Amino acid sequence: MKDGNIILNDIEYTPVIKNSNAQRAIVVVDRGWIFAGDVEEENGRIRLTRAVWVFRWTEIGFAGVIKHPEKADIRLIADVDIPVRAEIYRIPVEEDWGL
Repeated sequence: MKDGNIILNDIEYTPVIKNSNAQRAIVVVDRGWIFAGDVEEENGRIRLTRAVWVFRWTEIGFAGVIKHPEKADIRLIADVDIPVRAEIYRIPVEEDWGL
């Protein structure tokens, strides 16, 4: 039996392990789009799950949005798939940022 597995009714089970590589980040992409989500990269694509769109902010600047997302117009959206070459930059944030 493999470490961490269990046997139940003579069947060996392996636990499901969440992808611990995903880190939440704000991703700024070309043409002015700003998203945030749990980031995973594969095959030249950036996939954002639990994604939000940073739609609008006023009077607080971009640094203020990062510090105080509740003061911005942030909208929940479906998962986002972005070509890796479209990324301008990325800012790591807390795991529940914007939700």
